[in-house]
Amino acid sequence: MPKKSDLLRDVVEHVDITKFNAVPLMQAYSKMAFSARDLARASDIYDRMLGDKDCSVILCLAGSLISAGLKRVVYDLVSNNMVDAIVSTGANIVDQDFFEALGFSHYQGTKWVDDKALRDARVDRIYDTFIDEDELGRCDNTLSKIAGGLEPGAYSSRQFIDEMGKYLVKNSKVKDSIVMECFKKKVPIFVPAFSDCSAGFGLLHHQWHNPEAHVKIDSVRDFRELVRIKLASKDTGLLMIGGGVPKNFAQDITVGAEMLGLDVKMHKYAVQITVADERDGALSGSTLREACSWGKVDVLWEQMVYSEASMSFPLLASHAYHKGSWKARKGFKWSALLDDAKAKIPQALA
Repeated sequence: MPKKSDLLRDVVEHVDITKFNAVPLMQAYSKMAFSARDLARASDIYDRMLGDKDCSVILCLAGSLISAGLKRVVYDLVSNNMVDAIVSTGANIVDQDFFEALGFSHYQGTKWVDDKALRDARVDRIYDTFIDEDELGRCDNTLSKIAGGLEPGAYSSRQFIDEMGKYLVKNSKVKDSIVMECFKKKVPIFVPAFSDCSAGFGLLHHQWHNPEAHVKIDSVRDFRELVRIKLASKDTGLLMIGGGVPKNFAQDITVGAEMLGLDVKMHKYAVQITVADERDGALSGSTLREACSWGKVDVLWEQMVYSEASMSFPLLASHAYHKGSWKARKGFKWSALLDDAKAKIPQALA
């Protein structure tokens, strides 16, 4: 039987987009064909978003990205005002980024392993990555502790994640936490399916022991807050890594505003990196042109990239970083707007 110490040895290292310049590579890719040219066009569209002073950029994250070594990519985008809001699965934000901020790590593993032996060693597996189950439990308990320090009531996931960021300002073991940086930069993070991660276990523990007065998450408030961001933005662009709930939630804010009788534009720009197929009709693989039929995405500046994110996302992000269009951006600081009780809200949303 393998020991936990034998399994958890080689830490996953996060790629640093500031250390390599992908601009020449994307220029070469733009003169090629197939996925290379798709990625080059997607990189150009993201750079256009950053160069458009009226465009608010919404980053969507799905799949196990942070554990794969992409934390520093997202951190650098936030730190350099290249992202104005994030919509994500809970795993990326809680089980992975917040987890690492508490001082824990993801480890290089292998898929060629006895999973029953991993279970006995209390080691969890994400494809070829290993995690300490006992450390995840400590992460769950920390979230329960944060919830216990709040006034009972309903919170959007963004509000609760802000409290996580506030906790990390005093307690983080690392400097490059996405949650902490977003809290500092007032970049809102939304996790529509918030209970589907360590936060769910932490809040289950909190509510179980406080059945009469406890914190709960209002996902509709997430939707309302995202619609407010859309209404406050002249234009919006989506950078979607993976699909699933984050993709749908971010795209749907145009439809939500329209349902309220408010006049909004479709998302002006949209890029998606995915390995999902469109032929089964599922959302993750549905094309951005299909989204146009729903009134979600305009088709002038949209690009699908069929690629695994750990390979393509760092190239796209490095291209944008070294092109430098972000240097003229100050960021919209949408969390400040959402927390301002006196901010003007369209009558339909009051």
